[in-house]
Amino acid sequence: MRTITFNELRKIKDSLPTGSMHRIADELNLNVETVRNFFGGHNFKNGKSVGIHIEPGPDGGLVMLDDTTVLDRALKILLDEANNQMQTEEAAAEQ
Repeated sequence: MRTITFNELRKIKDSLPTGSMHRIADELNLNVETVRNFFGGHNFKNGKSVGIHIEPGPDGGLVMLDDTTVLDRALKILLDEANNQMQTEEAAAEQ
């Protein structure tokens, strides 16, 4: 179990590049709405509950995550994006 603030979770979601929800869903064999529900969505008609529990409080409240697989995948995407950006900047500086 991991605890994160709701605002931190939304910041991660908002930082992901376009198409990341579909990419995570495909890689983890999940419905895309289930992935969106992980980040605070509420579409339980097409998606499933993802084991998050929200406690009201400051900074959007606390979110307790039963399974961090979706979060871990999102953080890896952000890390890969940052590494790609750094490599691009280094290549441009060498020219």
